[in-house]
Amino acid sequence: MSKPKSPRKVGEKEALSVGTQIRGSAQKLGLVAALIRGKKVGDAMNILQFSTKGMAVDARKVLASAIANAENNHNLDVDALVVHEASVGKSIVMKRFATRGRGKSTRILKPFSRLRIVVREQEEA
Repeated sequence: MSKPKSPRKVGEKEALSVGTQIRGSAQKLGLVAALIRGKKVGDAMNILQFSTKGMAVDARKVLASAIANAENNHNLDVDALVVHEASVGKSIVMKRFATRGRGKSTRILKPFSRLRIVVREQEEA
């Protein structure tokens, strides 16, 4: 016997993609996520393509993955997709030390973030 199939984490007309180890702070990634929240996926990809923010590169990869999941795994229409949710959270923090004068040292924190993007197929009204 196999274990029962796990239930879907999102709705029927939705697809999900999660970037778990994005190098950078959650605050900076949150600014990029706010740019695309609620937009059509074509517009969101253009916004991320031409954004000057460095975190937009990783956000674009996660969004492209969500679009591919919607098309290939859930048979959703790509032209009708909208970014339903773009949420950001903290992940691990690498801790490093830098030597300073007089035998002292200081701590350097290198944060990682998580980005969860849910795209939803929206009916044309």
